[in-house]
Amino acid sequence: MIRRRFPWLPYLVVVTGAVLTVVPFLDMVMTSFKGPGEAGTLPYRFLPEAFDLSNYRAAVDQLDLPVLFRNSVVATALITGSVLLTSSLAGYALAKLRFPGRNFIFRLVLSTMMFPPFLFFIPHFLILVHWPLAGGNDLFGRGGAGLTVSIAALAMPFLVNGFGIFLTRQFMLSVPDEVLEAARIDGAGEFTVWWRIVVPQTKPVVVTLGLLTFVDAWNEYIWALLVSTANPDVMTLPVGIQLLQDHVDPTRTMPIVMAGLVLSVLPVLILFLLLQKHYIRGVMLSGLK
Repeated sequence: MIRRRFPWLPYLVVVTGAVLTVVPFLDMVMTSFKGPGEAGTLPYRFLPEAFDLSNYRAAVDQLDLPVLFRNSVVATALITGSVLLTSSLAGYALAKLRFPGRNFIFRLVLSTMMFPPFLFFIPHFLILVHWPLAGGNDLFGRGGAGLTVSIAALAMPFLVNGFGIFLTRQFMLSVPDEVLEAARIDGAGEFTVWWRIVVPQTKPVVVTLGLLTFVDAWNEYIWALLVSTANPDVMTLPVGIQLLQDHVDPTRTMPIVMAGLVLSVLPVLILFLLLQKHYIRGVMLSGLK
């Protein structure tokens, strides 16, 4: 009834949501070009007086960008690759294989989604500190810093994702069992069935999960800050950008920080644009399931 009387209402809601989403991003980009004293002044000016590229040069100089970028790329690649592999394999096993305790294991996976990740950061850190035969530790995990001084520490707590297993499992339920049985009758093993038949049919959801995981891993801050306190050499972009506020001229802090954020957002934006078609399709299909 409301839709008939106000046919423009859905469009108004969509446009309002789009504006609320895009304007903060545009404000970040515009602020990154503002000169000293322009950011945070009243009356507020959305556009800079002159587009100043010195903020980007200052951000690169202060950040040691190549090192931070390398650390972020390595950690994000490890996390994304591991999540996609483990989620797809576990989802296939829970959806298409019959074995005792399958439903119980699936419930355990669902239970992991009830707890926030940062709840386990301290136990994870202690495990990495006492990792045997790493970072100067002996066989019993004593005497050194363990894995906390390695770049692998950035990825360790996030290598398996309960939501990823749940998402892929739910989608794989829709793959016809008859197709899989026909492949098995032809002599295909379970790994071949998973790789040659199931994975191609679940590509949209795999891409969606990969993008979501990539964004979360790329923007991870709390764990990266905890690890970088043990070894500053493994500092990532989000931590480095936050530390910019302590090392630059206060009158120029905000534009330089915004320039660093723009540089940090670019890889995510480019990846999304390249995989946009698969991502939208994956979201739609996931909703239909």
